[in-house]
Amino acid sequence: MTFVVSDGCIKCKHTDCVEVCPVDCFYEGRNFLVIHPDECIDCALCEPECPVDAIFSEDELPADEAQFLELNAELAEVWPNITEKKEPLDDAEDWAEVKGKLEHLER
Repeated sequence: MTFVVSDGCIKCKHTDCVEVCPVDCFYEGRNFLVIHPDECIDCALCEPECPVDAIFSEDELPADEAQFLELNAELAEVWPNITEKKEPLDDAEDWAEVKGKLEHLER
């Protein structure tokens, strides 16, 4: 079982989750974070830290966001690891409540 970063993180990229991860399984893109599914130990520490509720347990991932399970696995293989908290994106508040942001994901 793994946790998955979903649509809510796109264009926000809060990193509160990164700080609490005991196994450093977060990877960072320009405007999105992902969790490496093979490194996640299912501890659930990251989920409550996300201010935009973008992290889900694999078995609780909304059906309309199922593609994020594969996307997390794919991008974790190519993006750099992130282990320290950073400031969110400058316009994160503007994007926090927006749904369906996949088209804005910068690979």
